[in-house]
Amino acid sequence: MDIDAINPYCMKIILAVRKEDSINALARRMRVSYGWVYKWVHILAEKGVFTLTRMKTILHESNPFYKKTISYLKTIADVQFYYEALSLLGISYCFTQTDAVFVWTKGGYNIARNKLFYPIFVKIKKKDEKIFEEYAKRLHLPVNHKQGISYHVVFEEDFQISFCEGVPVDPLENTISFMEKYIYNFQPALEMIQDMYQKKLKVKYKEVVTRD
Repeated sequence: MDIDAINPYCMKIILAVRKEDSINALARRMRVSYGWVYKWVHILAEKGVFTLTRMKTILHESNPFYKKTISYLKTIADVQFYYEALSLLGISYCFTQTDAVFVWTKGGYNIARNKLFYPIFVKIKKKDEKIFEEYAKRLHLPVNHKQGISYHVVFEEDFQISFCEGVPVDPLENTISFMEKYIYNFQPALEMIQDMYQKKLKVKYKEVVTRD
């Protein structure tokens, strides 16, 4: 396996590409320059990953280099990988529920998740359901698993998307409502939100009193 071609550039293209695609569409989804994508798509085409026509890139999923790269990605994938991979798929999505809390607290509050069970809660617009499912199948993305890292997806016709430091997420007010509904789990997070965003939420920190 050519180690020079196993680099972040080629791996991102292999993640983002669709069965029939174009260099221009890839560049838009990946938010990088056309010239950058053009260069690396042609390198991958030389390895047989793509057939290139004047307007299209056609993916060969049976190509040995492609299959080895997908297998390699599976071995190195961590939690951050699964958060970032969504941004390459060209779908309308946002993080919701516990992940919205995680995003709005800027990673300061993360409850009941660990490497043995790490659900990632995400909403995806219904129009992109088929696209997401095709990516999930091709890239072996875990969906609704009961162990390990897994996407837990809700498909909705439409929903509002806010951004916190560039990350698509439920609006802050919706996230606050979610936390208030499950206040026993999220009271510390509400206190953080109150301080971070100058919200008057009528929550107070309660110290645990112990007796000798």
